[in-house]
Amino acid sequence: MGMIQYYLRVDQKVLESFLKDSKVLIDVAYSKNESDDYALLDLDKAWEGIFYLVTGSSLADAFTNELPQLPLLFGPSQIDPELDMGYGPATFTSPEQTKEMYNIIKDLSKDELTARFDSDKMFEQDLYPDIWDDENALDYLLDFFEDLRGFYKDAVEKNQAMVMFLS
Repeated sequence: MGMIQYYLRVDQKVLESFLKDSKVLIDVAYSKNESDDYALLDLDKAWEGIFYLVTGSSLADAFTNELPQLPLLFGPSQIDPELDMGYGPATFTSPEQTKEMYNIIKDLSKDELTARFDSDKMFEQDLYPDIWDDENALDYLLDFFEDLRGFYKDAVEKNQAMVMFLS
């Protein structure tokens, strides 16, 4: 097992249904079906490593220093603070905030991200998961980063919000 980061692209109507009754989120998040109104991305355990490649910071540092990229992992608003999705409540970004996050990552090149990969620093900062000396660790992160960027691009094109949760 482990901590898996999920992203759910949703239109405004679906987001409002989550805010009205957060249990609807459970039904949608764990459904095997996707629709025009929502889609789900599983980032596996790559989430903090990707965040490090984008920002050069651990999640702990991002919270401490209130980095503007933090909504890539945890939106500024919670769906329901009482609804635990596995490792806390789901958070979200509005369509406008989703676009801001996409603008942060849309032009990052593979070379830029590769240059930021530093397994020693990643171990030193205790980034999750503890795999940074594996010969495939960078490729693992880059592959999931591309998935995440494409997912954000689709959200922006469809004017969708982004819901994030760890499970």
